[in-house]
Amino acid sequence: MKILIATEKPFASSAVACMCTEIEKGGHELVLLEKYTDKAQLLAAVAGVEALIIRSDKVDAEVFEAAKKLKIVVRAGAGYDNVDLEAATAHNVVVENTPGQNANAVAELVLGLLVYAVRNFYNGKSGTELQGKKLGLLAFGNVGRNVARIAKGFGMDVYAYDAYCPATIIEEAGVHAVAKQEELFEVCDIVSLHIPATPETKNSINYAMVDKMKKGGILINTARKEIINEQELLKLLADRDDLKFITDIKPDADADFAAFEGRYFTTPKKMGAQTAEANLNAGVAAARQINAFFAEGCTKYQVNK
Repeated sequence: MKILIATEKPFASSAVACMCTEIEKGGHELVLLEKYTDKAQLLAAVAGVEALIIRSDKVDAEVFEAAKKLKIVVRAGAGYDNVDLEAATAHNVVVENTPGQNANAVAELVLGLLVYAVRNFYNGKSGTELQGKKLGLLAFGNVGRNVARIAKGFGMDVYAYDAYCPATIIEEAGVHAVAKQEELFEVCDIVSLHIPATPETKNSINYAMVDKMKKGGILINTARKEIINEQELLKLLADRDDLKFITDIKPDADADFAAFEGRYFTTPKKMGAQTAEANLNAGVAAARQINAFFAEGCTKYQVNK
């Protein structure tokens, strides 16, 4: 089988080497398309392959139509909203992600950004400490659980709400489970977002929700840009000069948010999974999942129906 790694933003060369080793162990051939600048290049590359590994690359109906032999797509990472799942299913293609492989990297970034925020972006003014602060996690998946683990090392009091995770699981991790999302914002000094972008969650982090936070609250987003209602959050920051918004996904209205100097920070690009370890882990996991799919029919991490 031919397995294509197609990445506008490539894996590290060391990760590609390890992925190649895994693919060859499975008796398959690696095809590489890196730093492509035009969709036509991707369409041409997928034409003769049975499997595809991507990062944040968009795989839509046109790509599936061009990939007549394609059987499986693996998104190296947790999020998969860059893949058209309905089109994949219509073309009998399995879509998988690699959950958990980037989780520690994202979690470490969350705490790094929080230290930066509570110390007033290192501007020389006196800040506060994270110890003793109440941290709320909106979703308790792989990233949320790692954030909780690290935050407890800082001496933080951790709360979580997840509509799909039983409260008993949250409590067993030494985290306070709350009954409603609104309660998380009301109780906590800091709320960290870890929800996917779905029809239910898009624009759900809005004026009314964030306004429930106590004085001096911090909202941090390392999940998806689309979950933030940017115009409503801008209005809230204008109405409340005590709140801070920290994100590693640059908002569409970045220039407007930048007006709130000292209360807003964004990384230049999404940085959550930008570590050597996460890069390697996700890539190798993707290669192994493809080997398992062709050898055993394994679809453990399938995300489409």
